[in-house]
Amino acid sequence: MTDPNYTTTRRTVLGLTGAGALTALAGCLGGVTVPTQAYGNGNGNGDQSARTYRVTVANLTTGQPFTPPAVVAHRASVELFAVGDPASEAIKEVAENGNLGPLAELAESTTDVRGVAVGETPLVPTELPASEMFPYTTTLELKTDSSGAYLSFVSMLIGTNDGFAGLDTVPLPERVNESRSYFAASYDAGTEMNTEMYGDMVPPAQALYGIDSGTEGTGTSNPDLAEDGVVTPHGGIVGDGDLDPDVYGWEDPVALVQVERTA
Repeated sequence: MTDPNYTTTRRTVLGLTGAGALTALAGCLGGVTVPTQAYGNGNGNGDQSARTYRVTVANLTTGQPFTPPAVVAHRASVELFAVGDPASEAIKEVAENGNLGPLAELAESTTDVRGVAVGETPLVPTELPASEMFPYTTTLELKTDSSGAYLSFVSMLIGTNDGFAGLDTVPLPERVNESRSYFAASYDAGTEMNTEMYGDMVPPAQALYGIDSGTEGTGTSNPDLAEDGVVTPHGGIVGDGDLDPDVYGWEDPVALVQVERTA
């Protein structure tokens, strides 16, 4: 169905995405701040020289905002997610609630995670009214050492029940000034049924779309919607609930991640 509220003006959406929406976004993230840089404790083997990377993440969709992206530098032993496997608690919380708390705990609990960087704002496609307030791309500084030779990226697809954009364990550039580009696909965490209803989505979904559906949404998991599944490629928006696939749908890839070693 076509959502009649989509014609909301940019002036209206700026009102929706003011302090109230930013508070909702903070609530969606669980009130947890992942440090811009979180190192492991350096007890690995081999050359531990410091490395700095410039990581640029761009939202390639036309109707699907992302939560602030998180990029992780780590050893090969770390696997944030894998298609066909159950989602970890960290991925479940990002995909359902935009909550970075479990990811922060993972970064702090293992020396195999060598660095973390997190964006400060959601990434909103230029086709959506909220793009007047929020960018569609952001650049992060990621610090690690030579043992953290791999990169992973995750960000919630805000207008979904448990969708996320992700890259898992791709090589970081070795040489200074070397760069690599990766396309990230969309995934379904398999942890919550896809109702496509605003009442079952995080509160920023409506604010970033410029919609007031009359329901508040939720930043916590609903046991009644629990789905004992595995991570799969996301099937997209099918139009069974509040979302029009022609407006809010997407095709893979959903994100471009460019990485350059700067020092």
